[in-house]
Amino acid sequence: MTFDPDTLKYDAQGLIPAIAQDYATGEVLMMAWMNAESLRETLRTGQVTYWSRSRGELWAKGATSGHVQTLVEMRIDCDRDALLLQVEQIGPACHTNRRSCFYTALRDGEETVIMEPMAD
Repeated sequence: MTFDPDTLKYDAQGLIPAIAQDYATGEVLMMAWMNAESLRETLRTGQVTYWSRSRGELWAKGATSGHVQTLVEMRIDCDRDALLLQVEQIGPACHTNRRSCFYTALRDGEETVIMEPMAD
């Protein structure tokens, strides 16, 4: 069956959550939003492209930082309203220069930073 991005369930703003996961380790790297256009661009180029809600435009991950995500495989959840992007991540995924955006853990009721920024 040929994939059609229009068959996904987008929210009222035309967006769908996309979780980026390292394809080799399974590490969850980040969550961002995609729309049908960014999804088509990702599938066309192989470079993950998101929709930037703050800028109101397509955002090719790593376009300015060089911390590119190359799509290895895309998975669609059972309700067709969320995506799992298995990627090859070059450099940190987070804008804080950490490998993952999920660097704060809740432990014993306290927020604990569990991942330091990567060295330049």
